Amino acid sequence: MKNIVVIGAGTMGNGIAHTFAQTGFKVNLVDVSQQALDKGLKTITNNLDRIIAKGNLTEEQKAETLGNITTFLALEDAAKNAELIVEAATENLDLKMKIFKQMDDFAPENCILATNTSSISITKIASVTKRPEKVIGMHFMNPVPIMKLVEIIKGYSTSRETFDQIFEMSKTLGKTPVEVNDYPGFVANRILMPMINEAIETLYNGVAGVEEIDQVMKLGMAHPMGPLQLADFIGLDVCLAILNVMYDGFKNPKYAPNPLLVNMVTAGKIGVKSGEGFYDYSESKKAEKVSKMFAK
Repeated sequence: MKNIVVIGAGTMGNGIAHTFAQTGFKVNLVDVSQQALDKGLKTITNNLDRIIAKGNLTEEQKAETLGNITTFLALEDAAKNAELIVEAATENLDLKMKIFKQMDDFAPENCILATNTSSISITKIASVTKRPEKVIGMHFMNPVPIMKLVEIIKGYSTSRETFDQIFEMSKTLGKTPVEVNDYPGFVANRILMPMINEAIETLYNGVAGVEEIDQVMKLGMAHPMGPLQLADFIGLDVCLAILNVMYDGFKNPKYAPNPLLVNMVTAGKIGVKSGEGFYDYSESKKAEKVSKMFAK
């Protein structure tokens, strides 16, 4: 398996494309606009430069990696010789199902269709295809080139052959694959998102401030990043979408998003990518300044 298609040149998509390309795979990167593709390639280039600066990559390897990536605006053209397609679009069920229908229509019969979804049912996504046995979840962690974990999620109809192929391929990428079954949130977000939601609840109830909550978790629990800073990094809109998927899937109130989270997303204060969330990122992306909304 050498020919990979990645759909989506955003944060996760360009990271996945980067990882495959640096490992020697030929990658067709697809997005709906040239601007998005150019931005994705620029991010990959900048990330490769950072690796070079640390002495872990040569200029020649950078050129080879970038040479392994070809950009496309049309999935039909990109998918002609695909052996694996990885969808990394926005965490939206309707959008993903629409994309998977197209993937199924355009990809060769033997092609495996994977999704990077962090919470949505693989079984439901697979239901719009004629090859549910070849549909699987590959939930990479952000930032993809650095983080080792990949959750490999089996849908109800995913074949053992498909699972084994993707599990072993993940190892060739230098990742550590973990087998997970298809339930809302899988493992990572089923545990992480309630923690983030509870941190927001703690802030909402006035138990402690933004910095204090993050400091307790960093110093007391040895977390490298506090839950509110992490929420900003993930994107509060993404956190909200994942919590809604779990709440809808389990009908359990413990997964219901906190009203403060809902209001912040509605107001467009979604974290690093909007310049403000629980912290103010107008001057620095290092969460050094609490948002004025929560400043004491």
